[in-house]
Amino acid sequence: MTTTPLLPNHLSGQWQTGSGPGTPLFDPVLGTELARVSSDGLDLAAGFAFARDQGGPALRALSYGERAGLLGAIVKVLQANRDAYFEIATANCGTTTRDSAVDIDGGIFTLGHYAKLGETLGNAHALLDGERIRMGKDPVFQTQHILSPTRGVALFINAFNFPGWGLWEKAAPALLSGVPVIVKPATATAWLTQRMVKDVIDAGILPPGALSVVCGSSAGLMDQLQPFDVVSFTGSAETARIIRSHPAVAARSVRCNIEADSLNSALLDPAATPQSEAFGLLVGEVVREMTVKAGQKCTAIRRVFVPRALYDAAAQAIGARLANIPVGNPRHEAVRMGSLVSQEQKAGVLEGIATLRTEAELLFDGNSTALVDADASVAACVAPVLLGSREPTKARLLHEVEVFGPVATLMAYDSIDQAHELIRRGEGSLVCSVYSADPAFIAAAALELGSAHGRVHAVSPDVAASHSGHGNVMPMSLHGGPGRAGGGEELGGLRALGFYHRRSAVQASSAALDVLAASACALTF
Repeated sequence: MTTTPLLPNHLSGQWQTGSGPGTPLFDPVLGTELARVSSDGLDLAAGFAFARDQGGPALRALSYGERAGLLGAIVKVLQANRDAYFEIATANCGTTTRDSAVDIDGGIFTLGHYAKLGETLGNAHALLDGERIRMGKDPVFQTQHILSPTRGVALFINAFNFPGWGLWEKAAPALLSGVPVIVKPATATAWLTQRMVKDVIDAGILPPGALSVVCGSSAGLMDQLQPFDVVSFTGSAETARIIRSHPAVAARSVRCNIEADSLNSALLDPAATPQSEAFGLLVGEVVREMTVKAGQKCTAIRRVFVPRALYDAAAQAIGARLANIPVGNPRHEAVRMGSLVSQEQKAGVLEGIATLRTEAELLFDGNSTALVDADASVAACVAPVLLGSREPTKARLLHEVEVFGPVATLMAYDSIDQAHELIRRGEGSLVCSVYSADPAFIAAAALELGSAHGRVHAVSPDVAASHSGHGNVMPMSLHGGPGRAGGGEELGGLRALGFYHRRSAVQASSAALDVLAASACALTF
């Protein structure tokens, strides 16, 4: 029997094929095998050492401005191969062209943003953090806090839903900081990550060891981490707990960034009416968040809070819009929503829907409609499902279980204080969006909910045509969230560089600090 070829890994500055038969990657719509991946037999210790000893020093020898130039060159390579990435995304991720763009173009845009930011740092090799502080009455002896690139590697263990953007939103600030990257993409959708890395490596842009990719099992990767390395993980809370308890983090103090589960919310102003623009904006955004990438976004809206008087109107309006979303083979021009990434994810979503239905009513189920150009017994497709609860204060699972697919739950609230309390039952989320025409209401909601979210996204009529979207992660804004969302932080412009730097206080004479400042750049946000 003929099997598909193994995708090579890039480690120790060379392409290496893992041993054994490997794990197959599938087309989630057609069910056909596309490729295989394996990390078995790789010398991980040597690969990490090569990145630290070769890639790190080569990157740190360059200034921030020079490394920004490398990012700009990567952007050009990715743009030149963009069509191939869309073909891979359709085949391996089951996404429509529009949804593939969120991942592919989003990653390229983020790289370009950090290339421009890096240019502003010029020829510096370190960053000044704040002003000098006098240590005593005599001003000759002062303290200057500085940020220096960590002398280790950045290990990225990424999620299946964004194989393109998930790589570059982490790699851009890491490489700009002078830290070599080893990325381990989620197996199910590893092909796009591997191909992007291959194109960059083949172009010879980065020094050897600056960028590596390991496809297949993650076994042994965490064991290679040393005190000055960092690890960034995006995925389930269960895996996050394993990472946090690993000796690398628990004993060797490896810096760790986590993005995990998130029950993101949307909140409608109680002053809204079914005819108001705020109401229409909420309906449109909920439908978009349920259907873009088939709801497989960690930032997607999962809970929708509306005044009790608008519960039925919201259910009807959202359901009517969802009814016009054709689901099926993303290659068909009529399809607006493709599949989940695998049969495993499909089974998990269906199980999750059944769990939520123990506490919620079914308001809309698109799964009674036939798929477009796809076999329902083969394709990993799940149509949008809108659930509802008129008594969310009595629910528990609705505020605890995230269904990672095209599923959201509409919830009625009786007062804004009650709505705030219900939103906080999510125990920390990546984003909450607020829909209102009243600036005072938006400001109050931001102050009330900010501590429980990494981002508060306000949608008002005056920004209806210009806001970036509830679920879109923009490089100039913070991405992350407290509590169950993982407690991590990514992006946020130059703030992202902090994860890859070490802060220290230099206590010295003014003359010595003057010399230090000549090779550093003041960090401003």
